Amino acid sequence: MDGNTKRFMTNQLFWIGIYFGIAVAATMLLDFPLSLLVVMAAIIPLALYRRRRYLKMMGQGGSLFGGGMSSPGISYYCMNCGTKHSQSSCPNCGSKLKKAGF
Repeated sequence: MDGNTKRFMTNQLFWIGIYFGIAVAATMLLDFPLSLLVVMAAIIPLALYRRRRYLKMMGQGGSLFGGGMSSPGISYYCMNCGTKHSQSSCPNCGSKLKKAGF
């Protein structure tokens, strides 16, 4: 097991422990309907926070719904004439067929 895999597994176990701790604490302190609402109210913002943090770390801008999905290392090339561009259709020939490349 290399360092990245070990760090990933440690991070996942850490967050599972946090989620489990929240769930156990809420169910021990509160009755059923209220504990379910408290757990959901705590876990959903934590999951959104984790997603935003992960997307920022990966260079995606941190938008919640994938607004910045074009990575800076990927370019698009027209399959008809080979022009490199980042628009929906080729500025040279007008074709909408494109392929991604680096």
